Amino acid sequence: DADVVINGIVGFAGLTVTLETLKLGKRLGLANKESLIAAGPVVQKVRNTPGAEIVPVDSEHCALHQCLRANESFTDGRLDQVTRLVVTASGGPFRGRTAAELATVTIDEALAHPTWSMGPKITVDSSTLMNKGLEVIEANELYGVGFDRIDVVVHPQSVVHSMVEYTDGATIAQLSMPDMRLCIGYALDYDNRHHNAYGAIDWTALSELTFAPPDRQAFPCLDLAYAAGRMGGTAPAALSAANEVAVEAFLQGQIAWVDIARVVESVLSNHNGDRDPDLEAVLDADAWARTAAVEQLTT
Repeated sequence: DADVVINGIVGFAGLTVTLETLKLGKRLGLANKESLIAAGPVVQKVRNTPGAEIVPVDSEHCALHQCLRANESFTDGRLDQVTRLVVTASGGPFRGRTAAELATVTIDEALAHPTWSMGPKITVDSSTLMNKGLEVIEANELYGVGFDRIDVVVHPQSVVHSMVEYTDGATIAQLSMPDMRLCIGYALDYDNRHHNAYGAIDWTALSELTFAPPDRQAFPCLDLAYAAGRMGGTAPAALSAANEVAVEAFLQGQIAWVDIARVVESVLSNHNGDRDPDLEAVLDADAWARTAAVEQLTT
């Protein structure tokens, strides 16, 4: 009988909640990006259930959702006035480090996020920029904007959470202090505004907002996610599953931080996926990728 279901389960395990909520025609506050990324083609079909809607809880997609509401055609599902989506990234704990310096980073260093307090898996994903890559795929699934029109910029202050650039050159951004209560409240109360100003900014204390391109050589997981997204089908499921295995292996001390990208790249390069998968094909791709990733841990 719930009006809103918040899916905050970590990883592929959240898929069942996503599918069942939408099948019941409920509003889904989606904090579990992996279910939409891995099973996008399956989820898209149940999004058409009467009453079903997805309101993203991730700060970046919550921001995009708010920025897109400035477009009158957004409610009709048309984004023809949108030039590009710009997703911001804090840069994680290793921002500014070279590829050589990243070879010896520790688990504790990877878990020391400079801005957000999150669980270990998503914190490691933030350190590799895989989290940002997954968010790019999620943006494509949520809004139907092509990958060539979704950009990532590093913004260490984590005040601008994302931006939408329109065809007339105007850019609309969503700014707030980094507080997930704002995003959760937005999903719960949509399309009204929550009455607690969790993310209010003291503009007299905000000294600077800086932006820079990501270092794609030092953080190859970002481009791996773009590649999987462009492949489509079951490739994102394989990417997400391999990454889950690699991150867990890193947290257990079995592989180095730099090996996360190596494992994921190997699995993705050997994936022979289904272009238009059903749920069974997605589950098969997930299982195959996990097995393939485990095999890579010892090579």
